[in-house]
Amino acid sequence: MVLEATMICIDNSEWMRNGDYSPNRFQALADAVNLICGAKTQSNPENTVGILTMAGKGVRVLVTPTSDLGKILACMHGLEIGGEMNLAAGIQVAQLALKHRQNKKQQQRIIVFAGSPVKYDKKVLEMIGRKLKKNSVALDVVNFGEDDEGKAEKLEALVAALNTNDSSHIIHIPPGPNALSDVLISTPIFTGDGEGGSGFAAAAAAAAAGGVSGYDFGVDPNLDPELALALRVSMEEERARQEAAAKKAAEEAGNQEKGENQSTSQDVAMAENVNAGTSEPESKATDLMDDENALLQQALAMSMDDSSSNVATRDTDMSEAASEDQDLALALQLSVQDSTNDQSNPTDMSKLLADQSFVSSILASLPGVDPNDPSVKDLLASMQGQSEQKKDEDNDKEQKEDKK
Repeated sequence: MVLEATMICIDNSEWMRNGDYSPNRFQALADAVNLICGAKTQSNPENTVGILTMAGKGVRVLVTPTSDLGKILACMHGLEIGGEMNLAAGIQVAQLALKHRQNKKQQQRIIVFAGSPVKYDKKVLEMIGRKLKKNSVALDVVNFGEDDEGKAEKLEALVAALNTNDSSHIIHIPPGPNALSDVLISTPIFTGDGEGGSGFAAAAAAAAAGGVSGYDFGVDPNLDPELALALRVSMEEERARQEAAAKKAAEEAGNQEKGENQSTSQDVAMAENVNAGTSEPESKATDLMDDENALLQQALAMSMDDSSSNVATRDTDMSEAASEDQDLALALQLSVQDSTNDQSNPTDMSKLLADQSFVSSILASLPGVDPNDPSVKDLLASMQGQSEQKKDEDNDKEQKEDKK
C-alpha cells in the first residue's frame, strides 16, 4: 500500500453550473471527490488528503492534508460557484501545501478536476510540469466538459512533462448519462496501475486474501468498489452522527435527572407542608375549643367564688409564679393590690353584678360563650340573687348600727 499525501484541486468556476453531467457539473465533481477521498484514506490509514478551489476570488485551501474523512467531506458543503479557473495558481498552491506535509515519507500527488477552459499556453503548462517532476510530485488530471481552445492538448502536454514510470494520468470524460464517479472507478486513479497509483483495489484484495471472512456489508470491493466505498463512508458518517446523538442524549438525560431530583424534593416538601397544614388547623381548632371551654369554666368559677376565695386563689398563683419570675411576681402583687382596692367597694361590685345588661355584654365578648344559653341564664340569676341577698344583709347591718 502506497503512503501518499494528496491535494485535490476543484474547479468551481461558472462553467460548473452546466447540466450536461447529471445533475450538474459541480455536483458530479463533488461526488467524484468524495469517492476519491474515501479511497485514499481507506487504502492506507496514514494517507492524508487536502482540498482547494481554483476559481472565485482566488485559490482557496479548504482543508490541508488530513486523514479525517469527516473533515474532508464537510468542507465540500456550501461552496460558492463563480469566476474563472486559475489552473497554474491552483497547482502551485497545491505543491506548496504538499511541501509542508507533516509526514515527509509520504509520496506527493495532485489531482486536478478541470471542467472549464484553460487560459494558459502549452509552454507555461509544460514548465509547471517540469517543476513538479523536479519536486517528485505526481499529477492526475480529470478533463471533462467542452474542449475549447485545445484544452485536452494542453492538459496532455502538462501530464507528459512530468510523467515518470506511468505515475501520472489524464482521464477524458465526455458528457453522458454516466456520472464522473462511475467512470473514474475503473481508471488508474482508483485501480492503482503503476507505482504511484492509489492502491485501493490492491489493498482490498490483500484484505480479502489475509483471512478476512466475508466482505463488509456483503459487497466484494473488487467487483463493486464504488458501492463498497459508498457503504463504508456512509457507515462512518452514521457512526459519527450516532456518537454525537448519544453524547447529546446523555447530557440531556443528566440535566433531566437533576431537574427530576429537584422537582421530587420540591414535591416532597410541598406534601409535607400540605400534611402539616392539614393537621395544624385541626390541632388549632381543638386547642381553640379547649381554651374556650377553659375560659368559660374559669369565668363561671370566678363569678361564683366570693372575693375572699378569689384573693386566696390569686395569692396562691402569685406565690407559685414568684418562685419562677420576679417580674411576674411583682405584676401579680400589683394586681392583687388592685383587687384588694376593689374589695373595699363591695357596693360597686354588687351594682355591677346587678346590672344584667353589663354582665351579658361581658359574657358575649368571651369566645365560645352564648349569653342566651339556659345554663348561663340560670347562673346569672343565681348571682343576681346572691348580690340582692348580700345587699339586704348590708342594709340590715346599717339599720342596726343606726339604732345603736
